[in-house]
Amino acid sequence: MYIKPLRRWWGKRGGSNVPRASRPGLTQNGLRQCLRVAGGGTLGFVVSQLMGWNYGVFFTVFPMFLLGMVPILNGSIIRQFLTNVSLNVLEVSLVVGLLKHMPVIMTLVVLGIFLFRFNLMAKGPLFLFGANGVLTLSILLHFASYPGTDLSDLLACNLAASGLAVFIAMLMHTLFPDVEARKPPPKGVKSPAQIRHETLIGGITATLSFVVFQTFDLKDSLSAQMATILILFALGYSGARLSAAKRAVGTLLGCNLALLMQLLLYTQSHHFLLVLIIYWLGLMLFGREHIHEGGGSGIGFGGLTTLGILFGQSLGPNQDLVYSALYRFSSMSVALMSTLLVMSCLHYLLNYWQPTRLPEIKRS
Repeated sequence: MYIKPLRRWWGKRGGSNVPRASRPGLTQNGLRQCLRVAGGGTLGFVVSQLMGWNYGVFFTVFPMFLLGMVPILNGSIIRQFLTNVSLNVLEVSLVVGLLKHMPVIMTLVVLGIFLFRFNLMAKGPLFLFGANGVLTLSILLHFASYPGTDLSDLLACNLAASGLAVFIAMLMHTLFPDVEARKPPPKGVKSPAQIRHETLIGGITATLSFVVFQTFDLKDSLSAQMATILILFALGYSGARLSAAKRAVGTLLGCNLALLMQLLLYTQSHHFLLVLIIYWLGLMLFGREHIHEGGGSGIGFGGLTTLGILFGQSLGPNQDLVYSALYRFSSMSVALMSTLLVMSCLHYLLNYWQPTRLPEIKRS
């Protein structure tokens, strides 16, 4: 009902409901993907720090998304990723530049954009295009909504980070190629009612998240907003419940690991090489868990993005991660519970209407 097409790339990998002891070890392909995710995330962080670019979160998270959400890289995936980037720039320019003074109309336009993206995700073949569009658009609108934001700089950093993410992905696949060909995921068949249900519940929830972050001064709550979007990739309330629990655990572990890293570095955080070593080790740890889970937005990916956000935004010569980590987990917990509450209401309301009613699951 809520299985994501891209999650099926991992074939026989143990699901999240399989006990840890019974999960198989990493295959050669899994190990190579883990190295690609950790290497790509670290390289993006290095480039953003050395160049002194703003919005470091783009440079740390985009390579993780491109290398972690799909285990392969081909022309179709690159085209989807880059086409989405170009479309996001146009959408944000129009929405923020022309409609910022008309909040009701702006909200309706954002709803239409999210519904379009979730419809593509529900249908399957363009899942990456839709998912990347929803995530990137949410981040861009989050930053662009504040008066002091330079919109040109924001969009330029987004374009640069996206182009760099593609280059990094190509480099990582060259350095750590798969040792055997991967089988394509089986194609699922969904009824029109199920596609409508998943489109509406995702689009409406994402729009409400946008409205909340527009209404309240939550500029430092990017991780919380990302969490509300990432659990929507499950395309349904039942899947979102499990995804939210995993996301919470992953974020908690990521915050705790970041605090441990800060403790280990102590006053040596200005030694860039030491920072890189422990950052890469942290990404490898969560990357391994991400592969074990079979991909998707689970504990591993939650930990990866948490480290990426903390190091991309909160690590500097005169900064520490303690306050950022504690605030990030508390705000994320509130955001996830609120999102699940909204999705629960929408789930039952949509099931009362025949055109959006989910098919009943046949039990043997």
